Amino acid sequence: MKHFRTPKLSLYALAFYALIMALSLTGLINGYIQHIINQSLIYVILAVSLNLINGITGQFSLGHMGFAAVGAYVSGAITTLVFKVSPEAGFAGYAVFVGGIVAGGLAAALVGVLIGFPSLRLKGDYLAIVTLGFGEIIKTVLNNIPAVGGPRGLLGIPKFSNFSFIFAAAFLTLVVIRNLVESSHGRALVSIRENELAAELAGVDTTRYKVLAFAVGAFFAGIAGGLFGHLLQIAHPTQYGFMGSVLVLIMVYTGGVGSLTGSVIAAFALTFMSEGLRIVIDSLAEATSLPIGGEWRMVIYALLLVFIMLFRTEGLMGTKEARFLVIGDPAKEGTR
Repeated sequence: MKHFRTPKLSLYALAFYALIMALSLTGLINGYIQHIINQSLIYVILAVSLNLINGITGQFSLGHMGFAAVGAYVSGAITTLVFKVSPEAGFAGYAVFVGGIVAGGLAAALVGVLIGFPSLRLKGDYLAIVTLGFGEIIKTVLNNIPAVGGPRGLLGIPKFSNFSFIFAAAFLTLVVIRNLVESSHGRALVSIRENELAAELAGVDTTRYKVLAFAVGAFFAGIAGGLFGHLLQIAHPTQYGFMGSVLVLIMVYTGGVGSLTGSVIAAFALTFMSEGLRIVIDSLAEATSLPIGGEWRMVIYALLLVFIMLFRTEGLMGTKEARFLVIGDPAKEGTR
């Protein structure tokens, strides 16, 4: 990569971190709101990494949560079954946690490469079907491995994930993928999205770059899965099924395919909206005694996606980026 400059992004990120920490220390936001913010940041990692595959490279993956499942189970097994550490272990415990998170990301990246190669000749709906099948295979396999809990899930994962760790991971994800997109490698990925045949004729190694997109996207999805498992203290196959992948996909398309800024905005907006809908639906169920379940949230998500496709097909941001995410010529800000 030619550039790795982050001054604007760093300043905004530092301001956001300081604001949340100040609000938390003063008691202006409680543990529940803090938990939603932590979840939002994890979904930022998932949405941005999926945008690299779907938005920047132009592939269509429907099994992104499968990569997150690999990261969650690998990191959870390392901290829970292999080393059996807890936050009380201090630096040694956190070192194992960080190592487990990275190992989970690398394992997910390896799986991403294995998925990327067989999918090279597939496009559009066919690629979506393959990645969807992969996600379901991962869930089924984990469901049938007694060593990691089987259908009960991996229980007793220590709660290492906190706001600082999750924020740092989200910031790192945004920096790495932003710089990748703005580099010559990123231009090669975009050329594949725009016209794969023309990219090949121009000398772009499309095989290499498509696998690279899957590997990098899967790595950060694995990081997100590991953080999620160490936040909820459980890794269960149902957490990483088809509906989870659809939720992340909706975030990408709501924010704008190809816009990292849009993915960040949509991740926060939809996570907070999800919790708000859950409260409203539960309240209506209690007040009316109607059999209204939490699955109605997904109905509203689906309607939201339909309206976006009808009235704003490019999403909230389209392919535009915020000023602090643009590297280089200021004249390029707001466009790609």
